[in-house]
Amino acid sequence: ILGLGEEHEELLATLSDLRAADVNILTLGQYLRPSPQHLPIARFYRPDEFRELAEEGARLGFAHVEAGPLVRSSYHAKRQVAAIGS
Repeated sequence: ILGLGEEHEELLATLSDLRAADVNILTLGQYLRPSPQHLPIARFYRPDEFRELAEEGARLGFAHVEAGPLVRSSYHAKRQVAAIGS
């Protein structure tokens, strides 16, 4: 979940660390504040930024990447697993 104040370099380092740990499926989505009692949104990512992050994930070797403002960890999970042949 993105938009809680992470820096771009931190995000790229985390993607690299995930691949180094042999993670194959990556989902990136926008944090949406569920109520005023929850943390505020620090930043909204644009659709083109999600596309760029998906491209970076593919370049790093993730077998499947879902990236977009409404993507969550279960987003198209069945399709993701099928795509990597597990």
